[in-house]
Parts: sequence; C-alpha cells; structure tokens
Amino acid sequence: MPQVAGYRTMHPLVACASLLFLIPHPRSAQESAPESLGVVEFGASCDPAVLDDLDRGFALLHHMTYPAASSVFQEVAEVDPDCAVAYWGAAMTHFQPLWPNRPTPEDLRAGWALAREARRRVAPSGREAMFVATGEAFFDPDGDPDYWTRIERWAAATKALFDAYPEDREARAFFALSHLATASRGDAARHHQEAADVLATILAEEPAHPGAVHYLIHANDFGGRERLSLDVVRSYGDIAPANPHALHMPTHIFVRLGEWESVIEWNRRAAAAALLQPVGPGGAYVWDEYPHAVEYLVYAELQRGDDAAAEALIRALHDTPALQPSFKTAFHLASTPVRLAVERKSWAEAAALPARDPATLDWDAFPWPEALVWFGRGLGAAHQEGSEETVAESVDRLRQLSAGASAQGEAVFATQIDVLRFEVEAWGALATGDADQAVWLLEEAVDLEEATPKHPVTPGPMLPARELLGDLYLALGRPGMA
Repeated sequence: MPQVAGYRTMHPLVACASLLFLIPHPRSAQESAPESLGVVEFGASCDPAVLDDLDRGFALLHHMTYPAASSVFQEVAEVDPDCAVAYWGAAMTHFQPLWPNRPTPEDLRAGWALAREARRRVAPSGREAMFVATGEAFFDPDGDPDYWTRIERWAAATKALFDAYPEDREARAFFALSHLATASRGDAARHHQEAADVLATILAEEPAHPGAVHYLIHANDFGGRERLSLDVVRSYGDIAPANPHALHMPTHIFVRLGEWESVIEWNRRAAAAALLQPVGPGGAYVWDEYPHAVEYLVYAELQRGDDAAAEALIRALHDTPALQPSFKTAFHLASTPVRLAVERKSWAEAAALPARDPATLDWDAFPWPEALVWFGRGLGAAHQEGSEETVAESVDRLRQLSAGASAQGEAVFATQIDVLRFEVEAWGALATGDADQAVWLLEEAVDLEEATPKHPVTPGPMLPARELLGDLYLALGRPGMA
C-alpha cells in the first residue's frame, strides 16, 4: 500500500476494526447479502454472459457506489471488449452529480478516454449511442471546462435521450437524476417535482429499481416534500441491505421528520458497511461514506441530547487513519467538532477550533468546509469579552472563502459561506452594542438560508439562522420576538 502523507501506514480495515465496536448496528454488512442491489435490466447489446454483471454495475452506479461500479464495468469489458456501454458506465463513475466532490483532471481524462472507447464500439445511432453521448457531453475536453457547464451539457444530452426513449426505464432514471443535479441552478422546486414525477413511473413498473428509489429520496429531501412516499424511503434498506449509501439515504428524510432513533440506527449500519469497503489503489483509503454517515450520527445524537455519544463518534472519526481525501471528508472533519461546540454553547471551545486541520488535506480546494470552522471560531469569540480581533479575523476569512468559492464557479457554496459570515457579523455587532445592525444581519442570513435548498452533504445548518435570530432577540430582552 502506498504511503499516505500524514497518516499511519495501516490498512483501513485493520485500523478501523475497533471503530466497528463504537458503531453498534443491528444487522452487520457481512450478514447481509452483498449481491442484493435491486432490479436493473439495462438491455444492452453485449455478450449474454455479461448482462447480469452489467446490470449489477448499473445498480451500483444508481446507488452511487462509484468505486465498486467502476470495478464491475471493467470486469465486464475484460470479458466482452466490444460491450460499449460497459465503457460508458465506467466513464460515468468519474463524476458524482449530486455530491460536492468534483472530478480531478485525472478523472476528466479517464472519463473522456472511456467515453471515446464506448463511441468506437457502439453503433453510430440508436439507444446505446445516445447513452454514450451523455458521457461525451460531460467529459468532452473541447467544450467549456467549467464543472457546471459540463453538468448542463450532460443534462441536455440526457434530456435528448429521454425525449427519444421516454419508455426506457434507464433513460428515465438518468433524466430524473439530471433534474436533481441542476436544481441548485434555479427553480429547485420544479426540478424536484419533475424528477419525482418521472421516478414514480419507474416505481409503478419496478418498485425495487435502485435509481428510482434512491433519486426519489433526493427529490423529497426538500422542504415540504419530506412526508411523501415514506414507504419508498423505508424500502431502500431492504433493496440493498449491505450498501452503505443505501443504508444512509433514508436518513435524509428521517432528519427532516425528527426521527432521531431511525437516523442513528440506519447510519450505524451505513458507517459499519462503509468501513468494510475501502477505496483507492489497493484499498488505501477509508471511503468518505464513513465520515458522511458519522456526521448524521453526530447530528442525531446532539439533537437527542447525548453529547457524550457525539463526542465519542467525533473522536473516532478524527482518529481514523487514511480517510479518503475528498470534499466530503473535509466537510465532515470540519463540521463535526463545530457542531459539538456550538450546540452546547461551549463558546471558548468553539473560538479555539483549529482551522485547516488536518494539514494533509488540500483545504484550498474546500472553501465551504474550511468556512465552517471559521464560523465556529467567530461565533465563539463573539460570545466572549475582548475577542473583537478574533471575530474580525473570522469575518475577513469567511469573506475570502466566499470569494474563493465563487472563483471556483461554486455559487451555492459561496452562498452557504455568506450565511455563516452574516451570522458571525451579527453576533459581533451585538458584542459592540449595535443591536440594530445585529438584527438586520441575522434577518439577511435567515432570508438567504431559507432561499437556498439544503445541500445533501449536510444534515442541516450548523445552527439555523432563524434559531440564531431567536437567540439574539432573547439576548436583547425581546422574548415575544424570540
């Protein structure tokens, strides 16, 4: 196994074995049928001997289990080198349209090479050629390299596929996914509704289709939709009982419903399953599905008031060697100690949180995760006398990070950072006696936060802006307003 800078050279399964005892779960991933992934029938023009494995690859792709899906597609291509959609499927594992992770230059090159291999083997027109065209639209190096421009190109090609084959189950699934991927670009409610409408037609035909179930949960992870299709939400764990992301996804809805015991039960299972599926060359890394599940666990434990359980989970996460160096990992390493401090109103602890930790991560690529720590530092300092310089430092850094996210083309991340900055500025204004400015800033934060749909990477804000506004009114002696 290659040396990972800053981490002990120990295989993740060995290093994390003790963590399985910190995350008790009612059904072990090892006790579940690993082949149970739902029902996909892609119907490719490949050697009949590979069709079952090909369907398994597409099921894993729908579960967003990208490393395993890539391996399956590669195995299919080795058995049937002329199976064009196997190359296309492998290409599609190199970008993650609903996650905050962004493809590296190596991912883009690999995806384009695979898309071209698919094009060389596919018939020049027809259904499979249009599937291949969706991958080409994203990875084409001759187009605008901006990530969101690539997403829009892919979405347009996916719509063309859907328009040409509206009865095709897989075309419908990817079309719904494209709606969800572009929802943050505007008119989010319409995109979520249209995705849900398309997915309902798949579920009426095949209730165990992994893409339809998975993407419907994302469609309903939106204010006002959380009580819809709860039977579908709860079915996901039965469809894929050993898949970490399938075990985690229903908890997006359980969080919105305040079902903390369910959030904890399902994420314990998801975290344990993720620890059993290392990723990277030679299984060098702990998959970032593990820290993702841990944050949802921490969030739920804090909501039900078990601070000690939350603290133990955070300690285990931060002691885990060789975490996958991704946006998701950076986000959860940053967010969990902030949550623990600010939920308990431990302001001195919040003000002392270390930024850009661990130093082994490329924090310049992750402005929103870094901003979470500066929010905690600034809010903590604003609640302590004589900390005006720390508050000002935090506000300045948050402003820089917002500009950095904008420069990366990540407008949604920049907006999230601006909400954090307004909140720190507001409490800083109160500390200096400017109550009117404090109220105005927090009202701005409320409006901005409530106009921005929750990102799937997080179970919720560090502290909701409206909650902070209520706290501010209490501090000002206005309980009625609070």
